[in-house]
Amino acid sequence: MSIEEARERAERYHLDVAYLGDVLVGCSTVRPPTDDAPEATVIARVLPAHRRQGFGEEIYARGLERARTFGAEVIETVVLASNEDGVRFAQKHGFVEFERYVLPGDTVPWITLRLT
Repeated sequence: MSIEEARERAERYHLDVAYLGDVLVGCSTVRPPTDDAPEATVIARVLPAHRRQGFGEEIYARGLERARTFGAEVIETVVLASNEDGVRFAQKHGFVEFERYVLPGDTVPWITLRLT
């Protein structure tokens, strides 16, 4: 992703970075609903060294709260299919698979999961 793409996304989406002191542990992206896409997308990421310590719970809860302040009635997340921890985390939090797709040039599918 270019710096211009990152800036553009930072204006459209809510981006949050999580630290433990001065150590980066993860981040989140919340894509608010739009007229064309009435669902919000909440993506929580935790670096491998910091997984299974509760950071994902906190990052996800903040993202979910933010999505609801945007007025989202439907909430989705996207996870790379090879990220088994991420898929399990989403399912544990009430998400169910909605669709799979492969981006041009990729070989591993992305999974869109919807909160039930």
